[in-house]
Amino acid sequence: MLNTMKKLLLPLIILTVIGCKPSDSVKTKEADNPGSMKNTTVNKDSIHMYELKNANGIEVVLTNYGARIVSVLTPDKKGEFADIALGYNTIDEYLSDNIYSGPIVGRFANRIKDAKFTLDGKEYTLYKNNGDNTLHGGLNGFDKKVWTASQEGNSVKMTYLSPDMEEGYPGNLAVTVVYTLTDKDELKIEYEAETDAATILNLTNHTIWNLKGEGDSTILDHYFMINADEFIPVDKEWIPTGEIASVEGTALDFREGKQIGQDIAIGDPQVENGLGFDHNWNLIKKSEDELSLAGKLWEETTGRLLEIWTTEPGMQFYSGNFLDGTVKGKSGRAYQHRSALIFETQHYPDAPNNPGFPTTVLKPGEVYKQTTIIRFKVKE
Repeated sequence: MLNTMKKLLLPLIILTVIGCKPSDSVKTKEADNPGSMKNTTVNKDSIHMYELKNANGIEVVLTNYGARIVSVLTPDKKGEFADIALGYNTIDEYLSDNIYSGPIVGRFANRIKDAKFTLDGKEYTLYKNNGDNTLHGGLNGFDKKVWTASQEGNSVKMTYLSPDMEEGYPGNLAVTVVYTLTDKDELKIEYEAETDAATILNLTNHTIWNLKGEGDSTILDHYFMINADEFIPVDKEWIPTGEIASVEGTALDFREGKQIGQDIAIGDPQVENGLGFDHNWNLIKKSEDELSLAGKLWEETTGRLLEIWTTEPGMQFYSGNFLDGTVKGKSGRAYQHRSALIFETQHYPDAPNNPGFPTTVLKPGEVYKQTTIIRFKVKE
């Protein structure tokens, strides 16, 4: 075990010691706002931005603070580019971010009931940052960490070593996330992790989208198709009840594709519960690790369309229910109620406390792997 962990941790320890300074081949990008992210540090760790741009002009900008997506520029049906991902211009804004704008969230994405779980007969207590529950890893999750980053061509590799009992989670966990933008207009996100002690793990990217451009007024006119026959009902705190329910006859039936606003106020108890959508859909898959279609998101006036493919068993869709105009983004415009949405490819929420859900346990000697691909298209 000790030798295995030495092999696991040594490359990441070396990367941590040398810091996050990019090599000469890395294209770092500073935000337009003077001094916004340039020569900045968090706890003495350097913050950098990385630009990916493909042959068709699509551009994705990343930062190693939270291993997050800062911006995504794509064309509409007229060939005009706009930034369709929410975010900020300065590191100070990211440090105070409370909407999880663009990062990798973990160790456990989504909610864990009562901020505790039992693993191998031992109960672990987590930080309560969402009422009595824990959300997206706790008080200082992966979204608030400075990751070690390196770039090769149109790929950026982010690594983070999460120490044993960080935020209450057992095991030293070595995590790698690779972002790649291809000339096929695909953004590929590949995840890998290993641990030296049994732990739980559920990683996802938390980019917040508006296909008309970040800061636009609403996403209720966006269309969404979700490739799922089932969803997970939740209680008033958004915690799974343990049931798995059919989407048939409910507001959560997106199998044929429909406008997000069409059924958001039809009186469905699950929608009334939180005045919108914030649920996990159980995706239709032929095999456990198959890369399969999770959904399609599009907007008619711009023609922008996203295809979402994943190896994960579930996808959370959140309709911007708690955006309230108090947060201003890159454009200077406030992010209003339902002015953006999130889709999170993931394992199921609160899986450690629901033995009937797909397991999120990772053991020593196992390798956690998953892939999500976002395909950018234009709908004529």
